[in-house]
Amino acid sequence: MSALVPAITTVLAAVMAVALLDQWRERRHAFQLIWAIGMLFFAIGAGCEALAEAKVLSPDGWTEAIYRTWYLTGAVWTAGWLGLGTVFLLGKTRFGYAFALALFLAGLFTLLTQNKYHYEGSGSAPIIYFVIAAILAIAAAVETYLRDGRWPWLAAAAVVGATVLSVVLMATTTLAAPGYAVDAVTGQPVADLLPGSLRLLTPFMNITGGFALAFGAIFSAYTFMPKKRLLGYSLEESQPGEQVVFNMFLGLIAIPVNFVASIPMAFGALRDGTLNSRVPATILIALGGFAAGAGDALNRFGITGPFAIAKLVAAIFLLWGFALSIETFRQFRIPFTGIKFGGARAAKGE
Repeated sequence: MSALVPAITTVLAAVMAVALLDQWRERRHAFQLIWAIGMLFFAIGAGCEALAEAKVLSPDGWTEAIYRTWYLTGAVWTAGWLGLGTVFLLGKTRFGYAFALALFLAGLFTLLTQNKYHYEGSGSAPIIYFVIAAILAIAAAVETYLRDGRWPWLAAAAVVGATVLSVVLMATTTLAAPGYAVDAVTGQPVADLLPGSLRLLTPFMNITGGFALAFGAIFSAYTFMPKKRLLGYSLEESQPGEQVVFNMFLGLIAIPVNFVASIPMAFGALRDGTLNSRVPATILIALGGFAAGAGDALNRFGITGPFAIAKLVAAIFLLWGFALSIETFRQFRIPFTGIKFGGARAAKGE
C-alpha cells in the first residue's frame, strides 16, 4: 500500500508532462515546454519513491542509483523548473519584481540554512550561491523596470545553472554505504549522505521555484478576477526609482490583501457564470504549489511522514488547474494525434 501513493503521483505527473509537451508541439509557447520538463522531473522523482517502496530493484527498496535520481529530480529540479514555466508565462508583466525578491530571499535563506545546520562539504558554496542570487535578483528587477522582456532569461540562467551544477556535484560525490539514507521511522528518503554544496541547492531552487509557481498563480488569478482594491500601488516606470522600489514592496502586500478582499466578488461572478476561467485554474495551481512546498519544507525539518501525501495532493491540484487553464488547453486532444474532442474553448469572462 505504501507504494500506491507515489505510484499514483507518478502517473498523474507523467500524464501532465505528456499533455503539456503535446500542447507545446502544437502552439510553441516556451512556458508549456518548461512546465512539461518540470512535470517530467516530478514524475521521475515520485517514480523513484514508488520503485523503492515496491522493492522492485532491491530487497531493501532503495538503491544508490534510485536515491541519486530521486534527489536530483524530486528534491532539486522539480520546483525550480515548474516555477520557471510560470516566469515565462508572466514574462511580459511586472511579476519580475516579485521573482527578483524571491530569488534574493532564496539566496539569503540558503546562506542562513548553512549558518544553522553547518552542512559538511559546503565550503564557500553558501556565500557564492547568495552572491549569484543577489546579482541575478538585482538584474531581474532592473530588466523588469526597463520593460524589455528579458528578465525571464535571467531566471532561466539561475535554474539551468543550478541544474547543471547539481549534476556535476552529484557525479563527483561518493556516498557512504549503503548509498542512500532514509528516515528510520517513516522510511522516506533524506539528504543526510550528501555534501552541503549539493544540499544547499534545494532551498535555492525550491524557494525560488515554489514562490514563482504559487505566487505567480495568485498574481494571474488576481489579474483576471473582479477586484476590490483596499491597498493601492503603482509600478509605472514614469515614477522616480525610489518610488518604484517602495511600490514594489507595497505590491507584495497589496496583491494578497486585495486578492482576499476580492474573493466575495469572485464568488458572485462564479455564481453568475461570468468569472474568467483562468481564476479557478490558477488558484488550483497555487494550491498545488503550496502543497508541494509544504511537503518539501516539512521534509527538510525532519517531518517526513506527510511527504508522499503532499506530493500526491500537489500533483492532483496541478493537473486539475492546468487542465482548466485556457492558456494550456483550448481543446481536448489525444496527445500526439489528430483526434480532438470538442471545439476550441473560450475563457469565461472574456
